[in-house]
Amino acid sequence: MAFQLPVSSSAEQTQSPSKEIAASIEESLERLLAFEPVAFPVISLYLNTQADQHGRDNFAPFLTKELAARGKTIPPGSAERESFDQDAQKILGFLENDLTPEANGVAIFACAAADLFEAIQLSAPIDEHKLYVYHQPHLYHLARLEDEYPRYAAVLTNSNSARIFVFGLGETIWAEQVNGTKVNRVKVGGWSQARYQRRVENAQRDHAKELVAALDRVVQEDQVKHVILAGEPQTTAVLRDQLPKSIAGLVVDVLKIDLNASDREVFEATLDRLRQEDARTDAEKVERLFSEYRARGLACVGMQDTLEALANGQAHELLISASLEQTRGGEEAVDATLAPETPDSEGGTGSDEPRSVHVSDLLVTKAGQTDAAVTFIQDPALLESVEGVGAFLRWR
Repeated sequence: MAFQLPVSSSAEQTQSPSKEIAASIEESLERLLAFEPVAFPVISLYLNTQADQHGRDNFAPFLTKELAARGKTIPPGSAERESFDQDAQKILGFLENDLTPEANGVAIFACAAADLFEAIQLSAPIDEHKLYVYHQPHLYHLARLEDEYPRYAAVLTNSNSARIFVFGLGETIWAEQVNGTKVNRVKVGGWSQARYQRRVENAQRDHAKELVAALDRVVQEDQVKHVILAGEPQTTAVLRDQLPKSIAGLVVDVLKIDLNASDREVFEATLDRLRQEDARTDAEKVERLFSEYRARGLACVGMQDTLEALANGQAHELLISASLEQTRGGEEAVDATLAPETPDSEGGTGSDEPRSVHVSDLLVTKAGQTDAAVTFIQDPALLESVEGVGAFLRWR
């Protein structure tokens, strides 16, 4: 599934910790992409904060152990260690005092020396705890969350009423009720069947027009990329006929869902269908990438060529295996011209020797900084033959 990372800007790096569940991570991504690499340690922390069978979270042992282990690798008494220790204390304080009980995951980015502290609380769960200490924020997992829990609209309707939902990041962002005119069947001796049927059809069309107007507003204001229609088949057919091309092109599918379904049931059914469609389009997109590459068209594959295309601003869309970080392990050495320049203690940027970086994170970060879309490919076999990455190009 593709999403667009915001373009890096000169936005402020400091952000007050949020005590609320995030409905969007776009602004946070924009600030974090704008962060320039520093010589001081930058902590990137991802925690699963779901309650266990006893109703308690279980991240404290992981965090205590990992912060202590990473801190030991930084010289005591140094400015770097002082910055790291401040970050560790601030993170622990946030988790103790400001973590919302409803949050299923939290992502925290901190560097006291660079005045950075960004805490993002999420309804979407984070699969496992992860801690990175690096010279810039590690954004690969944050970008994957946006891909796994995209923002989309769902319409659940019958002939005279509807509920419109906007879902994103694992939660219902908001829901709206749209009520039309109900048509009741008259007694014998009243209107003829034909006249009654015409009124029913007119009411359905009027209801559909009202729904279309509401849905158009949702698409524009919330910038949803997908729409799923659900409910009575006859009504959804009338609605689909009324949709303008701008919305019809966003429709993923039409489902039959119980009109009395809860918000959560609607979310789970529609997200499941969206992911099925995602798997189908992933395969099509990878095949198109390979076809372009074989024909010497606007495509490249493989780690080195894709990194170079991103560094040059050539990449229009990055295709990356969702399991790339797991399959390639930790840090890898890459060409110094492709890795971010990290200031040393004297203010320089070091040698031109290959630098060790988290290559999966480097790919995603470079894409965001050059306005390239990112598509995470869920099936690792699809891109396995080309090191898990490829890109469509703007030019060759």
